[in-house]
Amino acid sequence: MIQLVDCRPRDDHLAGHVPGAVNLDPEDDLTGTVGGGRHPFPDTDAFADVASRAGIWDGTFVLAYDAGTGWAQRLWWLLRHYGHDAAATFDLRSYAGPLVPGEERAEPAAFEAREREGDVAGADEILERLGDPTLVLLDARAPERWRGEHEPLDKIAGRIPGARNAYFEEPLPGGVLDAPELVVYCGSGVTACVPLQQLILAGREDARLYPGSWSDWSTRGLPVERGES
Repeated sequence: MIQLVDCRPRDDHLAGHVPGAVNLDPEDDLTGTVGGGRHPFPDTDAFADVASRAGIWDGTFVLAYDAGTGWAQRLWWLLRHYGHDAAATFDLRSYAGPLVPGEERAEPAAFEAREREGDVAGADEILERLGDPTLVLLDARAPERWRGEHEPLDKIAGRIPGARNAYFEEPLPGGVLDAPELVVYCGSGVTACVPLQQLILAGREDARLYPGSWSDWSTRGLPVERGES
């Protein structure tokens, strides 16, 4: 069974969505209380409820989409984090089929969340390992935010010291697949899931997410780096 999931805001979904797609709203359904920052992820029980409402169970292949915002990849990562690997994503901007207005509901299912271990990193670990050449940090924000020239969302501009830029709208930077360890972050743990998905599909299943990302790091009084690396 394939379940289409629209990961755009509810108003966008109601205005027009791919036929058969149910909506999981970014703020209401894909954000929770775990991991800090502006977009913590849902805990085990909350995500199980969300996935069950969307008709997802062990026999479901999830095909999630957004319009280039990273929320579909966020759902892809959450599903993987909670034990469901049968999922893929696409960008609605590449879709040429019809859209239908209104709301669609899936047949409720029983999603069993089985939390994966070892796929997240926290600020304390990253701080302790700053300068460690075996840990490669990738920052998925736009280059001007990575350089600290412009910060539209968080109070402090800059990046975690030593982080390489891996802007989510561009291909992965060269050589990262050979890094001993990889941790990806962004502003709030959403667009980081885009390069993270690319890494995992390329065979780096050990790549990890820093869920709180810059919106967590920048509020802790931790070291900041700016300019070109």
